[in-house]
Amino acid sequence: MGGAEQRSGTLFRASDICHIPVRAGAAYNRVIMKNGNKQTVRIALAVVVIVGAISYLAVTGVEANKSYYVTIQELQSMGNKAYTRNLRVAGSVEPGSISRDGSHAQFTLVELDRKLKVAYTGDEPPPDTFKDNSQALAIGTFGRDGVFHATQLQAKCASKYAPAPGQAKPGGTQTAAAVAPASSGQ
Repeated sequence: MGGAEQRSGTLFRASDICHIPVRAGAAYNRVIMKNGNKQTVRIALAVVVIVGAISYLAVTGVEANKSYYVTIQELQSMGNKAYTRNLRVAGSVEPGSISRDGSHAQFTLVELDRKLKVAYTGDEPPPDTFKDNSQALAIGTFGRDGVFHATQLQAKCASKYAPAPGQAKPGGTQTAAAVAPASSGQ
């Protein structure tokens, strides 16, 4: 049988048997151990492949969802990098620039003396706090047409609950600017 021996009804290869004189069942146990080691190697290899695949997906997923925060000035000076990245751009909404169409909107963000046209095409309509002169954060990509194509839009809540300088705070206390120093006539 080409290098194989048969003992008590079980077929062994000559390399599977240790030729040290031992009890009769020891050779059978060594064959089991060799097969067990092969299975351990297979399991370890499968674990390495699975962990590697999960790591790869995690890294590429993070890269795909990563968005850089840039100012309007930085965006306009990025060159070709601006067209290939997910970006976040913030600024004030220019008064009179908002044009709504259902859940879509077009407007202009202003930062210092720089302007950026934004086309928002998200799934949800712009938030209620999205108004003229409000602070907005647009998340999306910059197109070669010079328009920022936003898929998410966040409007910062105005400080409408804070008292104007010189007015009383809730609870009857006044701000430091509203309290005039008392002059003593003595």
